[in-house]
Amino acid sequence: MKIGYKLAAEGYGPQEIIRQAVRAEQAGFDFVEMSDHFHPWLDVQGHSSFAWSVLAAIAAKTDTLGLATGVTCPTVRYHPAIIAQAAATMALISDGRFTLGVGAGERLNEHVVGQGFPSVRGRHERLREALEIIRLLWQGGYRSYEGKHLQLEDARVFDLPDTPPVIAVAASGRASATMAAELGDGLFVTEPKESIVAHYREAGGDGPRYAEVPMAWAPDDGQAVRAVLETSRWMVTGWKVMSELPNPVNFDAASAYVEERHVRELFSVGPDPEAHVAKVRSYVEAGHDHIVLQNAGPDPDGFLDFFAGDLAGRLRALG
Repeated sequence: MKIGYKLAAEGYGPQEIIRQAVRAEQAGFDFVEMSDHFHPWLDVQGHSSFAWSVLAAIAAKTDTLGLATGVTCPTVRYHPAIIAQAAATMALISDGRFTLGVGAGERLNEHVVGQGFPSVRGRHERLREALEIIRLLWQGGYRSYEGKHLQLEDARVFDLPDTPPVIAVAASGRASATMAAELGDGLFVTEPKESIVAHYREAGGDGPRYAEVPMAWAPDDGQAVRAVLETSRWMVTGWKVMSELPNPVNFDAASAYVEERHVRELFSVGPDPEAHVAKVRSYVEAGHDHIVLQNAGPDPDGFLDFFAGDLAGRLRALG
């Protein structure tokens, strides 16, 4: 089992994100994962730097730490040709430490280029075409593609790694899990649902299975809960809301109802390592082997120290 640290790109500026990644390597994490967003979820978070620049800087400042996008939408704000080139470059400068996490996107980040935001079916169709384009370009040479939604004309990625990056595809049900098996190398989820892993395996998927685990470390439970309510309560709204709202102000309104009990239902909170182990165990038992700790607590350095001293050994014993 590999253990990763979610870099809170919406909560901290780029220099601080890079610093935290270096500390995560020192604390014993196997990899870091960073969202590829244009906006934060809430205005109070105050940040949303360009993921590809930050990840490149992290690659230059670390030695063994894996790097992943969690996740990139290669269909609206970006054309898949750009992502094929970016991911190939990241694989080269990181000496093969990069994983390309991809998904169908959120209106929050994709509407900004003025092309609207497709239906769920349309998003899945576009993601399938995007993955086909990325795979095509990674074969080398000049390539063209004519899809229902996306096109490619006489394009070539000149700098390609000997081994292409792993592509982990975000999934929430049978259709997307099947796509992950057919066109990806791995699976990416945010919920401990055994059914998603089962759909992935039924479709022939046998690659790494990433899962983000929500937790909030603080010296006491109350402080952890308050931190979530201030900056991360949007997570309680669920994917059907998270994929559709256009701006941070909308997420502020949609999450206004969130109370302490909602936080405790979704997050493991506080200083007790066993509470966080229990939360991670549910994801391991659902079939995941790349666990991403998504800490929403107020003190990232305290959490990294807590991981190194009290949590890492307990988690590694799970798998």
